[in-house]
Amino acid sequence: MYQIARRFHIHRVTVSKILRRHGVKMRMGGMSPEQIDEAVKLYQEGWSLARIGKRMSVDGQTVRSRLVERGVRMRDTHGRERP
Repeated sequence: MYQIARRFHIHRVTVSKILRRHGVKMRMGGMSPEQIDEAVKLYQEGWSLARIGKRMSVDGQTVRSRLVERGVRMRDTHGRERP
């Protein structure tokens, strides 16, 4: 969906709605356990959620959700650990 959205300069949610309207079955992308392991490592090295998401073709919020599930302490927008 991300590739289609970029190609046609539309939002991925729009792509999703169009595909569903036409009966296209969707698969859940998400992140594999190995990708989550790598995301944890990269985040701890200082990578941003957006950068990790781009590398793994997922949204930064998806990365954040998986890291929180793993118990990773999140940083604020200035790179400081949140209390």
